Amino acid sequence: MEANSGLIGPNAIIQVRLALEALQGTLLSERVFAKAALVRHLVRSPQRPVPEREVQQLHIALRQTLGEARAEAVAREAGLRTARYLLANRIPGTAQALLRRLPARLALPMLLRAMQGQAWTFAGSGRFDSRMVWRGPTLAVLSIRDNPLCRGLHLAGPACAYYAATFEHLMRTLVHPHCVVLETACEAMGAPSCRFEVRLPAGTGP
Repeated sequence: MEANSGLIGPNAIIQVRLALEALQGTLLSERVFAKAALVRHLVRSPQRPVPEREVQQLHIALRQTLGEARAEAVAREAGLRTARYLLANRIPGTAQALLRRLPARLALPMLLRAMQGQAWTFAGSGRFDSRMVWRGPTLAVLSIRDNPLCRGLHLAGPACAYYAATFEHLMRTLVHPHCVVLETACEAMGAPSCRFEVRLPAGTGP
């Protein structure tokens, strides 16, 4: 699958459904998927990449149905579940073992290169970039420009809890157990790109 294909991996829908059912119940999950015109994905989970527009519709329906706070909680849970799925099914155990043995300064750039190669699976036609920083508590900065989840949105707060949670769990599992990923800018708030900082709390060391 090529980058900029306008498709996103099916977990962006499957894990939202599972998170919704776990946190809000089946009936509310059905309401959200109906509002997003995606009931067919409740009947049968997608097995192949889905149009990024469907993922965008689902996250919009989350906010409209649940409100910002509950929608963010569901998105974070879905992101966590996505990361767990990737660790269990997509990232080879040998690669995970290697990254865990390496110091963070070596493991993080290796993980970021792997993420770059698979960026279409979560960013669709958006452009994912990453750069190492190692300044203060900030280890790296990740960004998504033309983020499909933020197109057309105008919000007072950041809209990418799903991404932040996915990135954070991968970092904590493969780079350092105390990694934190914070969204520090968001296209839905008027920023030129959605920006995520990978940080380590003071005193934890890389």
